[in-house]
This record gives sequence, C-alpha cells and structure tokens, in this order.
Amino acid sequence: MSAPSFRIPAMDVLRGCAVMGILWMNITAFAFPQAAYFNPRVTGPLSAGDTLFWLVSFLFFDGKMRALFSMLFGASMLLLVDREELAGRNGRRAQMIRAAWLFLIGLAHYLLLWWGDILTIYALVGIAALPFIGKEPLSLVKWAFLFFLAHFLVCTLFVLGLYGWAGSAIEPGAASAARDGFAAFAASFTDPDHSAIQSEILTYRSGFGTILRHHLHLFANEWPNSLLFTGLDTLGFMLLGMAMLKGGFLTGRWDAGQYRRTAVHCFLIGLPPMAGLAAWLITGGFPVLPAFGAALAWSFPFRIPLSVGWAALILWLIVRHRDSALVQRIAAAGRLALSNYLGTSLAMCALFYGWGLGLFAQLRPAQLPLVVFCVWAVILLWSKLWLSRFAMGPAEWLWRSLAHGKPQKIRKSR
Repeated sequence: MSAPSFRIPAMDVLRGCAVMGILWMNITAFAFPQAAYFNPRVTGPLSAGDTLFWLVSFLFFDGKMRALFSMLFGASMLLLVDREELAGRNGRRAQMIRAAWLFLIGLAHYLLLWWGDILTIYALVGIAALPFIGKEPLSLVKWAFLFFLAHFLVCTLFVLGLYGWAGSAIEPGAASAARDGFAAFAASFTDPDHSAIQSEILTYRSGFGTILRHHLHLFANEWPNSLLFTGLDTLGFMLLGMAMLKGGFLTGRWDAGQYRRTAVHCFLIGLPPMAGLAAWLITGGFPVLPAFGAALAWSFPFRIPLSVGWAALILWLIVRHRDSALVQRIAAAGRLALSNYLGTSLAMCALFYGWGLGLFAQLRPAQLPLVVFCVWAVILLWSKLWLSRFAMGPAEWLWRSLAHGKPQKIRKSR
C-alpha cells in the first residue's frame, strides 16, 4: 500500500468496491466443490433463485472484480516505484522485495485457508509487469491487449481441445478409455453425486489437517494451471491500470459526464453478448462444454469492457457523491484491502469448512447473497472503526514490515 501522502482517494474507493465485489463471485468456490465455479449444476437441481444468483454473478461479477483488482494493483505498483525513486531508492528492487513477501503471504493463504488465492499470482505477474512501467499510456494499452489476445488464444485452444476429446470419445470404434475419461470429466461438472464431487465435499467437511494435505496436493498439481489460465489476462489488466493511472482516469479527476459516458458505452458493448451467452447456457440446461467454455474463454472478450465500465461507473458515483458517508466507508475498506481479502477468506472457511461450522455444500446458491451482504456490512463497519485508531490494517502492517525488514508504526500519531 502507498504512503498516506501518495494515496489517491478514488483508488481507495475502487479498491474497496473490488474487494467486496470479488466475494460475490468467490463465495461459490468457498461454499461448493471447485467445479461449481464453472457449472452451477454441480450444486444440484437449480431453483429460479439459484439460476438468478448464477446469472447476476456471470453478468456482473465473474472476472470483472478480479480485473478491477488487477488494474488497481498495476496502478499502485506504479505509484510505489515512483515514490521509492523520488526518495532516491531503487523502486524496482523495492517492488521485487514486496512481491517476494506477497508470494509467501499468498502461499500461506492458499495452504492454510483457500485454494483460490490470487496473491501468489499477483506477486509473480507484478514482477513481469515491471519492465513496462516506463512506457507511455498508449503503448501500455497496446501491450495489454496483446496479452489479452494471448490469454484468449490459450483458453480457446484448451477448450477446443476438450471438444476434440469429446468428439473422439463418441466416434464409432473410439477407445473405451477415451469414452470413459470424457464421461467422467463431464459428470464431474454436472453430477452432484459424482465420486470426485463427493470426495471433495468429504474433504472440506473434514478437519484442518485433511484440508491442508489436500491444498498441498492442489498447489503442486493445479496451481501451475491457475497461473497459466490467469497470468496473461492479469498482466494485461495490470498494464491497463498503469495506463489508466497515467491518463488520469483512476484519479477521479475526469468530469462526471466523461465517466458516465464511458460506463454506458462499455456496458452497451459488453452486456448484450454476455446476456446472449447466459441465455444460451440457461436454455440448454448448462451443457458441460458450453458452460465450461463460456466461463473460461467465450466470455473473456466482453469482460474487458465490462471491467472498465465498472471502474467508470464507480468513479462517476465518487465524483457525484465524494463526501457521502458510504463512499468514505468504502474508501476505508479499500485502504484495508489486503486485511479484508484475507479476513474474508478466514470468515468463509470458518463458516463452510469442517474445522468451522461445516456448511460446505449445504446451502443453496440462492442463499449465498445473504452471507455476502452480511460480510459486506462487517467490512464497512470494522474498516472505518479500525482506521480511526490505526494507520494501516494488520495484514498491510505485516506486509510492509516484512518488506522493510523491521516493524512499521501502525498506531496513528496523536
């Protein structure tokens, strides 16, 4: 996090919205087996409320909040490097040290709490973004879209490979292993009673040691795939965030009308095709390959304008209601983004995992928004209260102390 004199209030509000919004999407992965993130049929027969929750998530939250977070991470990294270099220090070296500690914090988060950690990804991708810091905004945008294209191609080739596997599995004379393999894959994304789904449910309803061993296995076997399928788009959004900061977009200094027009244009570009994809999946009963492909690849081109649209919409509201109590509370949540991110994981794991209340796979998707709203209320209440006495959050203090090699002052001066 930046020093107080380098803080940009509009970015704090954006970060607060992102850290709260990302819970809306992540709660599915906290509460249900991993496959439910790609196909809601894994949770069982869908009610109208369940489908509505999936629809809202798919249209407005899936990938968009992580993209917003990534843009802000890139912009904050640029601010940090500038601050360090203005002080006569090596800004890139400082960022690499911070990234190394962030990776370790993220690794602890992954193993001890939740497999969906993004901090390890941000740490590595942030280092990859360092060579682009000095580029002009237009160049950053071009590079961002080049990485977006690369990400889309990687995901598309993977999904097309699955279609090819499915085709070979149903051809006359196809090998029995191919048929059985694809059938098992399809069932694991549609059948709540599939053995892999049931095994995952039993794991997360077990004790802490069982879950830790499972996460160690996941990190060794699945985390590299997560980096492959999220690294390129994360890098693109980080570079886009740098360009948006250099262009003044993220500072909240544009005219309200400019933000409003940008938001309208972006949502008009992104929402109709996303709605078309959603209608295709709902009317088809969430067929396994289309649902998987839409979540991983086909929706990605439309997430880009929708993510920028979200940023523009929030900034428009900030400009119009800069001094409102709610905006100030969201800004406080953004200043404690790392603490809120990790604290949310702790709360959700305590709610759903076996070492806590053990509600894993016991609620319905339609019930999850109530949990989200309760957590949002806690975030808005505690963040403002904490910052009335302390200069930074506990996780921010730990990260900064590790990066500086000595404990930092956390209490506010009286």
